[in-house]
Amino acid sequence: MDANQHTRANPYGMDEDCRNCPALCETRNRIVHGYGDVGADFLFVGERPTARADDVGVPFLSEGDGDEAENENENENDGTTLRRILERLALCDATSPADRPTLEKVYLTNLTRCRDPERPPADEEIGNCEPFLNAEIRSINPEVLVPVGERALEELGTEYTTTPAEDLSLPDAHATTIRGRGFALVPMIDPREQTDAQTQAWLEHFAELMASDYRQTKGRRER
Repeated sequence: MDANQHTRANPYGMDEDCRNCPALCETRNRIVHGYGDVGADFLFVGERPTARADDVGVPFLSEGDGDEAENENENENDGTTLRRILERLALCDATSPADRPTLEKVYLTNLTRCRDPERPPADEEIGNCEPFLNAEIRSINPEVLVPVGERALEELGTEYTTTPAEDLSLPDAHATTIRGRGFALVPMIDPREQTDAQTQAWLEHFAELMASDYRQTKGRRER
C-alpha cells in the first residue's frame, strides 16, 4: 500500500456527492468509487456496482462473499465470486472482513460509480464517470487491466488496444492476454456467470502471468 493511502475505500478522495447522472442519483444508495492497493499491479474494472457494493461501498462485493452473506442468499450467486478468485491467487487475505477485503497488488473499480438495479448504465453515464476511471488508471499505473464482463472489455479494449472491436468479445477473450498500448489486458467473464471450467482456465492463465516477468515483458513505464 502506498504510504499516503490511509484507507482502501476511495483512497483518492473522489467526489462523494457527484450529481452528473440525475437518473442514477435517484436509484443509487451510495457512490462506489475504487477500492484497494494504490500500488497495484492488477486493476480490475467492472461495468457497474453490484447490489451489495451499492449498499457497502466496495466494488465487486457479492452476496456469496463471507459465510453470513452466503447463508443469507445463496441464489444471488450461482457461480464463484471475484473475492474467491483473488484468494486463490493469494491476492486477497481470506481472513479479512467480507465487507473490507484486504487486497495486495489489486485495485477494484467500475466504469460507472452508481447503480440502477433495473438496467445497465447508458453510454452517457459511462462517459460521465470516465474522468474518475482515467484518474485511477493514471495514478495507479498498473501492469495489467482486467476487464470483467463484455462492457468493460469493449470500453478498455477500444481505449487501450489496437485489436479490432469485433475481436474483443467474451467468452472468446476470457483467460487470454491482449497486448495493448501501455497495458496488457486479461479479460474475464463475470465470475458469477462463469462455469467451473472457465474459472479454472482463468486462474491457470493468470497464475502463469503472475509467475512470468510480466513487468519486463510489457515494457514497464515509470510510476
